[in-house]
Amino acid sequence: MKDFAGRVAFITGGASGAGLGQARVFGRAGARVAVADVRADALAGAVAQLARQGVDAHPVVLDITDRAAYARAADAVEAHFGDPVTLLFNTAGVNGFGSVETMTYDDFDWILGVNLGGVVNGMRTFVPRMIDAGLGGHVTSVASVGGFEGSRMTGPYSAAKAAVISLMESFAQVLPAHGIGVTVLCPASIRSNISESHLTRGVAEATGVLTDDDFVGGLREVYSHGMDPEHLALHLKRAIEHDDLYAIPYPEVRDDLERTFGRILDAVPDTDELAPEGADQRLRALARFRADARERADTARSAT
Repeated sequence: MKDFAGRVAFITGGASGAGLGQARVFGRAGARVAVADVRADALAGAVAQLARQGVDAHPVVLDITDRAAYARAADAVEAHFGDPVTLLFNTAGVNGFGSVETMTYDDFDWILGVNLGGVVNGMRTFVPRMIDAGLGGHVTSVASVGGFEGSRMTGPYSAAKAAVISLMESFAQVLPAHGIGVTVLCPASIRSNISESHLTRGVAEATGVLTDDDFVGGLREVYSHGMDPEHLALHLKRAIEHDDLYAIPYPEVRDDLERTFGRILDAVPDTDELAPEGADQRLRALARFRADARERADTARSAT
């Protein structure tokens, strides 16, 4: 996709951070932008700011974990702009920092619910509409470099982002046939207020998330040196224009990623000494299954 002018974009987490950066960049590129966020006050300020910059922006107060509310929001946005959404940005996210063995059910439900469940809800709400509209488009989900490796202090977050990466790789195998591109954006540090995610959270009966002033202050200092959200959005725009599945615009993470994937590859033997013929047999069986599965999927799609 090279031309964003006139398209309708739906951006979650759009009132600040990466989402607001995307609204600025793609709004200036001519997109009409629905800015969704759970924080009504922040949303009003963001939309006013975008309007002063000449961006056609529409506010949407939305809890992305609420599927019924998501469907209503999609209907309202299409009615407001008079056109379907053809640019989707699943950007909203939260994090909770604390040693993984202390994380509670409430912590997992909250972090996975927003970071993974919110992406699922965005994809299920808009992808069928985009396919039906037949206008092509592009979907982007924000994962994280943290999704490539577990972390003691961000266990649920890293797990959710790993799932988002895999999910978008799956969609990338089918959506291009409908003229819809797919990108997964994997940032490292962003200049944002994610260190204060707990302020948007409901009451938790029990939590292992650290929220004391000293700890949050230290995180705030770290993220103050993160990549500028607008700069990140410009990298994303270039990735979309080049139809790149991955956008990881952080050269400083290359060495860590090479070590991570190197350890994974080192765990794969060249041959199975216990059953030398096993690999070929498994490959042939898998190839037959995949061919049959593709045929069944194509048949089911044609029937609908």
